[in-house]
Amino acid sequence: MVNTQPNNASYWREFENNQVTHSAAHYLMAIDALHGELGYARATDVADRLEVTRAAASAALTQLKKRELVTEDPNRFLLLTDEGRRVVDQVEQNFRTLSRFFEEMLGVSPETSRADACKIEHLMSPETSQKLLKLVKFLLGDSGRAMLIRDSLAYLDETTGDPQHD
Repeated sequence: MVNTQPNNASYWREFENNQVTHSAAHYLMAIDALHGELGYARATDVADRLEVTRAAASAALTQLKKRELVTEDPNRFLLLTDEGRRVVDQVEQNFRTLSRFFEEMLGVSPETSRADACKIEHLMSPETSQKLLKLVKFLLGDSGRAMLIRDSLAYLDETTGDPQHD
């Protein structure tokens, strides 16, 4: 049997050291989306968008402020800091790259592609994110190359048994 575990047994602990949690990423993206739609974002708007209580939103936003990812203007409207903006941009790029890779290259359904991308969009390192983006652009940049890969994966599903279709 091949050992697939990393040499450093503590890698799993790095999960807790990510810059933002899944929840925090969605709070930041909600603030950004509200600014795009309404021109402002209030804590109550964020709570409504994320379907959480106002108390839960307030607690989460307090933590984001402490981490200097979010600030408030004099009217108490929420604003992303430069670092908060950078996090949102990175997470959104990761989501687009992952969902596109899953759907267009692996043939995963659009719903599953989006759900899986959402689960891991905030976990990738910048290095992995950039390499995956380059790979996706390369693979999808040539329709013949992309078709060959999709056909090869479909053939493997047929010959090795795809658990989704068994």
